[in-house]
Amino acid sequence: MTALTGNLTPEAAAVWEVLFAKFAAPGMCNPDDDQPCTCGTPTQAQIDNEHRSLAQRRHDALLVVGRIALMTDLGQLNGLPVSVIVRTTLRDLESRAGIGVPGGGTKIPIGDLIRMGAHASHYLAVFDQATGSALNLFRARRIASPAQRVVLIARDGGCTKPGCTVGAYGCQAHHATADWADGGNTNVDEMTLACGPHNRLVHSDGGYSTTIDEHGEVEWHPPPGLDHGQNRINYHHRPELLLAPSDAGPEPEWDLEPDWELQPDFEPEPEPEPEWEPEPEWLPEWDMKPEPEWDLDWDNDLGHPAPAPPDWILLDATDLTGKEVRGP
Repeated sequence: MTALTGNLTPEAAAVWEVLFAKFAAPGMCNPDDDQPCTCGTPTQAQIDNEHRSLAQRRHDALLVVGRIALMTDLGQLNGLPVSVIVRTTLRDLESRAGIGVPGGGTKIPIGDLIRMGAHASHYLAVFDQATGSALNLFRARRIASPAQRVVLIARDGGCTKPGCTVGAYGCQAHHATADWADGGNTNVDEMTLACGPHNRLVHSDGGYSTTIDEHGEVEWHPPPGLDHGQNRINYHHRPELLLAPSDAGPEPEWDLEPDWELQPDFEPEPEPEPEWEPEPEWLPEWDMKPEPEWDLDWDNDLGHPAPAPPDWILLDATDLTGKEVRGP
């Protein structure tokens, strides 16, 4: 879904009030009907089958009014009739999956794209390994033909200068390999899309130049003073190129065979189990000295001391006055 918000002037509001009163009325422009009523008065069955909100009815009214406008003669836009130009792939169309990308950059599911083809004459460019080399005018004319512009829009999707997001509807056909004034040809393989400001960078004294590489991709080369190694190719409008396989050549053949052989019926010898030895019991080493023999005979504590043996000799003793005496 694409968000749309804004403010209308009184004049614009008056115009859309009457358009919504007509096309957003119950039963009008209902995409769920087999034959939606887009003009006249809806039937009573269509009115009774109305289950949309007012916002949904106004959305469907905007779509129908836009389709009616595209059916009229709106002139040209950059050399092409004003119409929806969508690019997709043949694989997505056949599988009814994937998306299509119009010139403005909006992504459209393939189912919606197929349904769009029943309402107006749109340009649907489908490429299946095509290069567009058959659409060549050489030096017959300078301006690209409508058919060439369709191919350029479908191929490039928008301005090819790196970093530019301008869609294909706002781009011009640019001679990429050589300018028309320098002998360039008006051929699809030698042209690309560029918005007005970036197109003038090449044709004027902007110093830029463009080339097309061997893969058909447009490269933008800045002047030497502005060249700091930036990208040469714009992938904004074609991000699928970053995921596409490279066309550099066949894939290399890798030698994936091992340089070793397995012996048949080979069984490795079992490793012997380690012998378990119990850990020795740890005993602390105590310094166990024999206990002294204490005299626990308490009977003499209150009695008189036993006299000393008669053979004891007192040597170098002192008396009560401190005088040294010798024993007998």
